[in-house]
Formats: sequence, structure tokens, C-alpha cells
Amino acid sequence: MSEDDLDIDLDDLQRRMDGAMGALRTEFASLRTGRASASMLEPVMVEAYGQRTPINQVGTVNVPEPRMVTINVWDKSMVGKVEKAIRESGLGINPQLNGTIIMLPIPELNEERRRELTRVAAQYAESARVAVRNVRRDGMDQLKKAKAAGMSEDEQKIWSDEIQELTDKSIAAVDKALETKQEEIMQV
Repeated sequence: MSEDDLDIDLDDLQRRMDGAMGALRTEFASLRTGRASASMLEPVMVEAYGQRTPINQVGTVNVPEPRMVTINVWDKSMVGKVEKAIRESGLGINPQLNGTIIMLPIPELNEERRRELTRVAAQYAESARVAVRNVRRDGMDQLKKAKAAGMSEDEQKIWSDEIQELTDKSIAAVDKALETKQEEIMQV
């Protein structure tokens, strides 16, 4: 085996850990914090033209005021489907129709709902941590294969430390994002 076969692809591991962080950010964006935001509708999919489609591909999403999101649906026949998708999304928002415009008034969050949202955010963060640890495990598996292929114990220790350092940085980033999101949710 050549020296290159024994190298561990740290860039790939970093990219995969960053992917877990990106997924966490997307999930956090969908958690509503009492403030209107177009990103809260990103995970909502509409059954449109025979396939599941994001809301922003069937209408224009606007935030005209801090506690209101509007969706101007382009195709009149899709208004009912968009409304149904929002009701079934679990966002806890009751859509109001006005022709082809769907208005989503964002209610004030009570203390109980805020605590519930912080628990949901914590679950999202734990999923991201698990994803990061899975990437770490894959990296360690690569190390075991490299050791079997003839990597020295010193090199293995160096690579192991680097993989652990990547993991620690990613987990710290997840924890920081969770802390920020929980503060945002609990802010009245």
C-alpha cells in the first residue's frame, strides 16, 4: 500500500460534520419564536402537481409586519392545498384566507409553549450531536482499516487526535447554536 492509501480524509469528515450543523440550523429556523419569519415555512411541503413542493415554489412568502406572514399563492387551485399543508404542519398557526392570499397571524407564545419549544430545540441539537458522533465513528473506522494496512501507532494517534478535535469543535458549535436558540425562544 502506498502512503496515500493510509491518509484519512479529514476534509470529508469536516464537510459531513458541517452538514449536520447546516441541518440543525434549518431545523432551528423552522421553530417559531413568536416573531414572524419566512423561514418558518421552509419545512412545510405542499402536494402540488403530483409531487411534494416547498411553499415558496407555489407562492410568494412575505413578512409585512412582525406578527404576520402572508403567502400570495400563484395558482388559485392551490390555495386549499397550501392552507391544508400549513394546518397539518404542526406549526400551530391557523391560516386565514383572503382570495389567493393566505395570512398567518403569529400568536404570542405563552410560557408553557416556550418551554416546549426549548425542549424541541434540545432534541434537534441532540440529533445533530449524534450525526457528528456518527461521522467521528466513520473516521475511527477508517483509522482501524489504515492500521490494519500498516499505519504506525504514532500516526494513528495523530489522526485520532485530529478527528477528536474536529468532533469537539462541531459539538461545541451545536451547543452554542442551541444556547442561542433557547435564549431567543425564551425572550419575551
